[in-house]
Amino acid sequence: MTLYDDAVLVLKGYEGQPELRDLYLAHLAEHPGGLYKPCSAGHLTGSALVVDPSRGRVLLTLHKKLNMWLQMGGHCEEGDATLGAVALREAAEESGMAGLSLLPGGPVRLDRHPIPAPCHWHLDVQYAALAPADAVERISEESLDLRWFAYDEVAAVADTSVVRLLEGTLARL
Repeated sequence: MTLYDDAVLVLKGYEGQPELRDLYLAHLAEHPGGLYKPCSAGHLTGSALVVDPSRGRVLLTLHKKLNMWLQMGGHCEEGDATLGAVALREAAEESGMAGLSLLPGGPVRLDRHPIPAPCHWHLDVQYAALAPADAVERISEESLDLRWFAYDEVAAVADTSVVRLLEGTLARL
């Protein structure tokens, strides 16, 4: 199975946000390369909100280019087998943590947001990743900062997309 095949299966199985899900599926049908950064019409990305349920907190990154507190995430790469693997790889790279695992049940949310040219859209498939009890975070080159926030602090520092992702994650815990 290819990453494209996995993306179509994951999206077809995702029951939330039907209009956005259908837009993602139409994008892939029209752009077979629509998983990757070179697709100028937009491309899928994978992200994961790193959560520590035992301590009631989430790990956010202060994104270097956007100067915003966000979940970990990024672009699909050749060799990625699944969208979940993309999200988990990005979460591990950007958090510096080993031993992360995806919250069962597939994606938590979808989020489509504009980005500057030459591409026009990120079609983000958002997961949640569980941090191991002994995990130690490490700031990556892509971050200005990396910080744990209590669940009730997230709305004060992050945008609506991150807040909705947290709400969806908490509903599954």
